[in-house]
Amino acid sequence: MRVIRKYANRRLYDTQQSRYVTLEDLRRLILDEEPFRVEDAKSGEDLTRTILLSIIIEQEQADGDSEVFSNDLLAQFIRVYDMAQPLPLARYLEQGTQLMLEQQKRMQDQWQQAMRHSPMDLMREMAEENMRFWQKTIGQGQANNGDKHDDDKRDGKDDETKES
Repeated sequence: MRVIRKYANRRLYDTQQSRYVTLEDLRRLILDEEPFRVEDAKSGEDLTRTILLSIIIEQEQADGDSEVFSNDLLAQFIRVYDMAQPLPLARYLEQGTQLMLEQQKRMQDQWQQAMRHSPMDLMREMAEENMRFWQKTIGQGQANNGDKHDDDKRDGKDDETKES
């Protein structure tokens, strides 16, 4: 796991790359799904959550069109903290967000798959799939008829006997 140290001057230092980084650099690590831990340079205290929240705040302020957290939602979060027995909100949000991301990825993959092929390619693939289906179906039908014919021979019957 990559270790990022936060110094008293609020600068972040990537110990793996031996360079100072910004919140934007850390955001890219998150998007690349590269795990990291932010720790206080003096005490070693884990500051990852605080830095992640800072990245979210920066994202929320950067582009007003893509706000995720409305004022009402943020106010509701604050109310949850004040409850006598807080709801298991973290787990619910994690699972719901994970599900949403998986569904989004599936939709993007399907869209890319559809866009990758021309309509003629799609028609050809469908025709090939139909052909495989019918070959399999006809093959099973012939195998079943062959078994029946073999049964007739085992019974001492053949086609000539059946006709008389």
